[in-house]
Amino acid sequence: MSLKERLIKQIRMDGPIPVSAYMQTCLHDPKDGYYANGAGLGTDFITAPETSQMFGELIGLWLANEWKALGSPSTFNIVEMGPGRGTLMADAMRAAHAATDSNFANGLFLELIEASPALRKIQDAKLEKYVPDFKDKLEHVNTHVTLIIANEFLDCLPARQFVREGETWRERIVGLDETGALAFGVDRSDMRAEAAANLPALDLSAEAELQPGLDGLVATLLSRHEKGDRFHALFIDYGPDKGAPGDTLRAYKDGKQVHPLACPGEADLTVDVDFARLAKLATRAGLSVSGPITQSAFLGALGLQARLNALIKARPEKAEALFEGAQKLVGPDQMGARFKVIGISSPDLPRPLGF
Repeated sequence: MSLKERLIKQIRMDGPIPVSAYMQTCLHDPKDGYYANGAGLGTDFITAPETSQMFGELIGLWLANEWKALGSPSTFNIVEMGPGRGTLMADAMRAAHAATDSNFANGLFLELIEASPALRKIQDAKLEKYVPDFKDKLEHVNTHVTLIIANEFLDCLPARQFVREGETWRERIVGLDETGALAFGVDRSDMRAEAAANLPALDLSAEAELQPGLDGLVATLLSRHEKGDRFHALFIDYGPDKGAPGDTLRAYKDGKQVHPLACPGEADLTVDVDFARLAKLATRAGLSVSGPITQSAFLGALGLQARLNALIKARPEKAEALFEGAQKLVGPDQMGARFKVIGISSPDLPRPLGF
């Protein structure tokens, strides 16, 4: 029985489910979920590290700089959340090791937060020389000085969706239509007060998305600080830096956008990240927040142009491809403006490089 058939059977027996529960099942079902079977990175979607080696290399220089700024600790963690095929971290490790001495390599614990068994195998093979350790959650990473990278991780956190009817917010659900097929609907029963309290109260939007996972993420970072961990966390993703997203749920399969209900477990599901809310949550928790700023501004501050010039000088026959890759990263009509970067740090640390 396919995941779609199981969802239909479940809904027929127990009733409609929130959009967040649908996303969670489609992405993380242990048998038929998208990540359980190996995410279609490079076929369903292309991330920045797969677009150009310069992305990961600049992240590696950021890691090296922050390690030095923190006093070159003899023991420290580098954590990547959702490492994809390991491309970002492979490029980052190459650049970071070149920019540091042996103390960096000797003190490093590389921790990867990955839900997909299939992707873990790929990551382990690509990063074998750095002896990666896999964890299910950030909470399981030991307390040291910690540098955290998460590129296109937050957009996969399940989102609850709400629609406004007059003065009342109603939750969007996934149920069945008259033919028995999956269909979106609206739950018109009384919504729980705590959900309503987190929705935009003053704007005129008719729709809103809320990722409960952002609250959990900030709580985890705060807990690490309270346990004595000194950390910088860097989150790179797409979404607005002002205002809450509306209905941004999308699905991608084989490089094309498809209906979110068309093929559960076979397509990547994603939503825009509410960077303004993430910044507010972290600030309220007493953590230090840098940004959000555009990916273009961040990579520019890290020295993208200088790195591009060096690569073109070393490999002039690749000049056009290298330039096109850089443009995809920072072009205002490509990743440069739509992708944002936010830093969340222990409150006692200096502002990280790039902001």
